[in-house]
Amino acid sequence: MASVEIRPVRSRRELKRFVKVPFRLHRDSPQWVAPLILERMEFLNRKKNPWFEHGEAEYLIAERDGEPVGRITAQVDERWDETQGGSDAMFGFFETVDDPAIAAALLDAAGEWAASRGRSRILGPMDFTTNDEVGILIEGHDLRPYILENWHPPYYKSLLEAHGFGKAMDLLMWELELGSLKEGEKFDPAIHAAAQRALGDEGVTIRNIDKGDLEHEMRLFTPVYTDAWSDNWGFVPPTDAEVAFHAKILKQVIDENWAYIAEKDGEAIGAALTLPDINQVLAKMGGRLLPFGWLRFLLGKRRIDRVRVLALGVKHAYHHTGVAAGLYLKHLEAAAGPGPVEGGEMGWILETNEPMNRAMEGMGGTVVKRYRIYEKAIQASESPSR
Repeated sequence: MASVEIRPVRSRRELKRFVKVPFRLHRDSPQWVAPLILERMEFLNRKKNPWFEHGEAEYLIAERDGEPVGRITAQVDERWDETQGGSDAMFGFFETVDDPAIAAALLDAAGEWAASRGRSRILGPMDFTTNDEVGILIEGHDLRPYILENWHPPYYKSLLEAHGFGKAMDLLMWELELGSLKEGEKFDPAIHAAAQRALGDEGVTIRNIDKGDLEHEMRLFTPVYTDAWSDNWGFVPPTDAEVAFHAKILKQVIDENWAYIAEKDGEAIGAALTLPDINQVLAKMGGRLLPFGWLRFLLGKRRIDRVRVLALGVKHAYHHTGVAAGLYLKHLEAAAGPGPVEGGEMGWILETNEPMNRAMEGMGGTVVKRYRIYEKAIQASESPSR
């Protein structure tokens, strides 16, 4: 058997080769959805993605007989260090054929890179932070991923654990069916009561975002997001530049009917960002916009019948005012309105986030996917290099 060679990415051509590794590995897997190649190239571009203002990453490709058979990134993040402490590195964008030798070569190379920077633990996958795609899919392999979700074959879990990686945290995806619900029919009555309190006694208003002024709306959304998620395991607050970068990418996807800002006395205190599951369209595009991808995208958007609740949170000072319940009911109203949406997924939600997981149960949700972030101790080098 030919030996495995791990190569660092050093050119745009090699970066495209890195991006296309999963195309080769998963092309016969019906659940896998090809990402847009141009979007992935821009996301991984060190000159364009503002994550690189505080982070450093190495991109690695595994080759055998000159053919790509796997990939991985290794990264360190100053903002992770500031908010999470410790001496951590992360790995991400992990893809491999079902071969322990190749998985080991990739994971060892990422660990060696991290150790050379004085790190004593590596965890992941994170692409690049917990604000991006994260985790290895360990339950729900038969389901197609929603927008901004990874899909992996079942053997990834075995390869990681065989190489000494253990569980750091599980992330849950909840399925909610909304289209057939009538008010009070399936939601816990306490949710309705809390929402009425927020919108009545507490003087809270909930409005749709204005997509025409998305930059302003994101400036309102960011402090809510930072405050609401600040206690979450692994949370790193995004910079304003990162929020703007992601908003630019998602602008063609965001539907005003499914994105909300909750306000009280002129202050944004809660927010929800729910996205149409554009993967229903991307699954037919093969990662390309040309020559007919844009047409398929525009026509396909009209037929999307599922959504993903990507982010829903309330500032800590308003946790007990019923604002979250009001945001839940806004989703119910949107599902009852015109359009094909019948339901979708919410998450991810940390397995340790009991209030949110109870709320999902109260709305009749079911856990349909589980992602796992792994960790492993590594031996830091005595003389860290940069």
